[in-house]
Amino acid sequence: MPSAVLPQPPRTATARRNVPHRTRFLDRPEARWAAAATLAFLLAALLQLGGASAWVWGPLYAAAYVTGGWEPGWSGLRALREKSLDVDLLMIVAALGAAAIGQVRDGALLIVIFAVSGALEALATARTQDSVRGLLALAPGTATRLADDGSETTVAAADLVVGDTVLVRPGERVGADGRVLDGTSEIDQATITGEPLPVTKEPGDEVFAGTLNGTGALRVKVERDADASVVARIVAMVAEASGTKAPSQLFIEKVEQRYSVGMVAVTLAVFVIPLAFGADPARALLRAMTFMIVASPCAVVLATMPPLLSALANAGRHGVLVKSAVVMERLGQVDRVALDKTGTLTAGTPRLTAIRPLSGSGMTEETLLMRAAAAEYAGEHPLARAVVAAARARGLALPAAAEFSSSPGTGVRATVDGTRIAVGAPARLLSAGDPVAAPAAAEAAAEAAALVTELEEAGHTAVLVLCDGVPAGVLGLGDRLRPDAEAGVAGLRALTGHPPMLVTGDNPRAAGQLAAAVGITDVRAGLLPQDKVGAVRAQEAAGHRVLMVGDGVNDAPALAAAHTGVAMGRTGSDLALETADAVIVRDELSSVPAVIALSRTAHRLVVQNLVLASVFLSGLVLWDLIGELPLPLGVLGHEGSTVLVGLNGLRLLREAAWRRAARPAP
Repeated sequence: MPSAVLPQPPRTATARRNVPHRTRFLDRPEARWAAAATLAFLLAALLQLGGASAWVWGPLYAAAYVTGGWEPGWSGLRALREKSLDVDLLMIVAALGAAAIGQVRDGALLIVIFAVSGALEALATARTQDSVRGLLALAPGTATRLADDGSETTVAAADLVVGDTVLVRPGERVGADGRVLDGTSEIDQATITGEPLPVTKEPGDEVFAGTLNGTGALRVKVERDADASVVARIVAMVAEASGTKAPSQLFIEKVEQRYSVGMVAVTLAVFVIPLAFGADPARALLRAMTFMIVASPCAVVLATMPPLLSALANAGRHGVLVKSAVVMERLGQVDRVALDKTGTLTAGTPRLTAIRPLSGSGMTEETLLMRAAAAEYAGEHPLARAVVAAARARGLALPAAAEFSSSPGTGVRATVDGTRIAVGAPARLLSAGDPVAAPAAAEAAAEAAALVTELEEAGHTAVLVLCDGVPAGVLGLGDRLRPDAEAGVAGLRALTGHPPMLVTGDNPRAAGQLAAAVGITDVRAGLLPQDKVGAVRAQEAAGHRVLMVGDGVNDAPALAAAHTGVAMGRTGSDLALETADAVIVRDELSSVPAVIALSRTAHRLVVQNLVLASVFLSGLVLWDLIGELPLPLGVLGHEGSTVLVGLNGLRLLREAAWRRAARPAP
């Protein structure tokens, strides 16, 4: 890979204004109503427990009912008008029923739980929309279109059509998908392919909208309309995958409807049937309200939430941000894992891996590195920074370089201590060698070519160093494997029973080398974002539940399409972080199998709690229907089961729970 200066786009005031707004929790009206209901409930409960008069805490409970219940209640009424009955409306009825027989606090708690849940769901939806808008901001708003007579016109990028020719100046983003007609430059296309290093583009090569041009000027022929570009397809895929519902969600909706209808029917029957046989109306109403209390799904709700929320909190303390309890539950269901390479298994930044001075150069490794670093010192290319960083790490003193120049697609040249140094792409430098020194360089060139082949076959990027036109040595550069990558892959294999699948935009040779180092056998290389989605969906179509782990914008569609998506927090793009269901804040890959194991533990506790809650609920309901359940005993059984399942779920807050989850699997 040649070394060249790659400028970063300027952070202008206009660019800052174009950054999409990121929705915060209290930006949503649902969240503000939920926060008001929670505050009113907490104040009322504290005053009630403190012995204050009902005239003091009663209005606060009423405020909790109104602020937290009006929206789900209104939504439930609209659904009822469409001949559909959902749990939201049932919870409002249950809360009002509890208040009617004096259980005001229980009803208010139900209201608060459902108000907060709805607010979090609305926030998640808004964040997804923010992410899609952020992706659209990658593509430039305008482009320079060239006419047949060579004149230039600035047009909206969306107005470009197939066949147009555009000029891409140094430091600009490419305005449309197309093919290079003229010019040579390096393109940073990590946002599309995930490749960690800029790629040399010359006539005949394909370029993508939104990718960043280096120091060369390119003339590009447009080959796709704006709505068919790779970036536009990524946006469409993210939106489509985010809008689909998992099978478990569809199942829950069916259960909600049936449970709601059943609860209303039985409650009415408990009240009406005794009246038909001459029962006292007040007594029948009391029995129906008792049934409403004991059949209220408080224990069932808490059977699920405390284990999952405790697991959420525990994972968060250890650097894993899981975005919802639903995600925490889904994490434990995965049976296949797909991993990105750059920024996920690797650190995402190049480093010097080999220094090979030629036998006839008379140089040591330190001398070769010192001269190359001195020449590269003024460069901003990632490879240049890696060479300079390696020299500094060895404590080498870098002499000043003169006559520095950079040639896109070739490399850099400079004079160091009177010697002309060139550093860059081996093929370009050898083909453009110094004709005066050519006879003396023939043997060195052959040796350099052999070293270049050796390094490239080992999965490295080779950089040639010339001194006065004669090859002096070859430097090898490559991405750094994360220290815990092998342990993370082993943990995922043990949990799922299958080795992870590697999906990457990098070249097959580099991908295969890295996969072999960490124990991955299924390698899919050279993939564009839609190819990654295809690989994930093929596994999903085969009946598997896939966990996708990635970090870049190019991973976002696959993160959204997978059963569960996990993003690396430090290297992750904004879109990947928002699209993913969970974020590894500390970039510790070994945390992925740990959080999966924690999720499975939470699932076991959920099952325990559901069994316990079901026993209490069914027992109390049968008692009320068959016998005569005293209201105080019904409330005691209802609240007692709620406390029991809550305490059982809170066990996952302990540090020991994470240690057990992070323990290497046998």
